[in-house]
Amino acid sequence: MILSKKALSISPSSTLAIDAKAKRMKAEGIDIIGFGAGEPDFDTPDHIKQAAIKAINDGFTKYTPASGTLDLKKAICEKFKKENGLDYTPANIVISNGAKHSLVNAFQAICNPGDEVIVPAPYWVSYPEMIKLADGVPVILNTTEEDNFKFTIYKLEAAITDKTKAIVINSPSNPTGMVYSEEELRAIAEIAVKKNIFIISDEIYEKLIYDGYKHISIASFDEKIKDLTIIINGMSKTYSMTGWRIGYSASNAEIAKIMGNVQSHATSNPNSIAQKAAEAALTGPQDAVEMMKAEFVKRRDYMVDRINKIEGLSCIKPNGAFYVMMNISKLIGKVIDGVVIKGSDDFADLLLEKANVALVPGSGFGTDIHVRLSYATSMENIKEGLNRIEKFLTK
Repeated sequence: MILSKKALSISPSSTLAIDAKAKRMKAEGIDIIGFGAGEPDFDTPDHIKQAAIKAINDGFTKYTPASGTLDLKKAICEKFKKENGLDYTPANIVISNGAKHSLVNAFQAICNPGDEVIVPAPYWVSYPEMIKLADGVPVILNTTEEDNFKFTIYKLEAAITDKTKAIVINSPSNPTGMVYSEEELRAIAEIAVKKNIFIISDEIYEKLIYDGYKHISIASFDEKIKDLTIIINGMSKTYSMTGWRIGYSASNAEIAKIMGNVQSHATSNPNSIAQKAAEAALTGPQDAVEMMKAEFVKRRDYMVDRINKIEGLSCIKPNGAFYVMMNISKLIGKVIDGVVIKGSDDFADLLLEKANVALVPGSGFGTDIHVRLSYATSMENIKEGLNRIEKFLTK
């Protein structure tokens, strides 16, 4: 029996795989320090939980419109107006089962077989697989630490062909934490408008940005680039609502309608109760977000300083999200504890097995000389985990 060739070509998520392995070891009683998590370690703010409880008590437990409730769409439109300077109506908004689902909908809506989508590397692990699922072709645009993990306009122009359908922008970035400046975004927008190329702007980490940097949505420059942009966002990272599974997109009405149609056959509506919670998150107090940001800055600064003091390791300071890309290039080819380090997978496996530290190999992000560490964990865990790494490498 021949199974789907397309489905067989899809790789499993390396971030979820390492997290699952670490959890299995923990369940066996092994003391694991995990740097793999892509979720804030803070609880969902109480007013958001109370809104969900009220929704249950009020009987708001039935189907909603497939693309989300009107009330939540209005709250999202108000958020875009107030925070991003963007005018959208509910017809432009599709609410989905997490931002990941929104991305899948977006690629399904714009890709035809053979269409190319430019993806800067290091990239979030799911982008290339989502593009392949939509019959598109991911075109990887490599970046370097010297360029702060950002592509140059010259590299972008060289990657564009007559098959290019879209460019993926993730700012702040998972996994690098880099943030594109207004000047850089305007240059990208100019090319996209000139070549009539869509922009998939993944802005899920927009509130987790530091050091005086400011989040700017590429769609906010003018109507031309706005019409070509599909903004992806959600509740998971900003409000520590990863398990609630509410994401949303904003696009021109034609694309939004297609995305809504696709979703109506794939999943029907997002969770009704979680939509009420999301509405409370967007319209309620935002002080929990600021508290979380302040704590992330402390953790990031400690992690970056400590990594750069460990022989053989280095990293650059990220300006957003909650990840550090640790450079292990000086360890490639070396023998550690009887194992030849050929790349990031070997290093990550060795650390998990021998030092009981879980981090994510960079191979899944398109770079084999890096590993990703999340600082969405307690300072206590960060200190202990880095102690273990340093002790193991020193040994």
